[in-house]
Amino acid sequence: MLLDGEAWQRKFREFRSEAWRLETLPEYKVPQEEEDIRAYLAGSRIDPHRHSNAYTEDLKEVRREGKSKGRVHIVSRPLTTYLQYEFMYYRPHAWAGEDIRIMDVTDRPNPLAGVQDFWMFDKKEVILMHYQEDGTQISREVYEGDVTSFVEYQRIALAESVPFEEYVKGLDI
Repeated sequence: MLLDGEAWQRKFREFRSEAWRLETLPEYKVPQEEEDIRAYLAGSRIDPHRHSNAYTEDLKEVRREGKSKGRVHIVSRPLTTYLQYEFMYYRPHAWAGEDIRIMDVTDRPNPLAGVQDFWMFDKKEVILMHYQEDGTQISREVYEGDVTSFVEYQRIALAESVPFEEYVKGLDI
């Protein structure tokens, strides 16, 4: 089953305890970000202490409700321009309550090689994220099988990653 529009948005409103994502790509082509990326390339930066938008407000609400939202992004250095741009937003997202972790596989084997991007809700439902090679999203698909392997992927990702703030210490981003 393909998931889009309101059905997709409902997943983020209706999860009971945890929404969690594995990100595996060095770049995502998101039409809504094109203008912001051009501004970033031209030298524009957000003030992470003042940045607030619907996403950060939603993260704060999720925390107030006693729920969690998190992700692990698998990266290797040098970081792509897209990752540098994305990291600029990770800081205020982390401060707003998202558990963002980084798994750097620059100098080691990737323990999740071959695992595709996915969202997992309450460790019960998995949405597979399908992308073209350049990071353009093709579709989202409700996974119909046993989610046990995805719970294990999450365990590995969490064990093999570090908190975002720890990862960026000393990086010039």
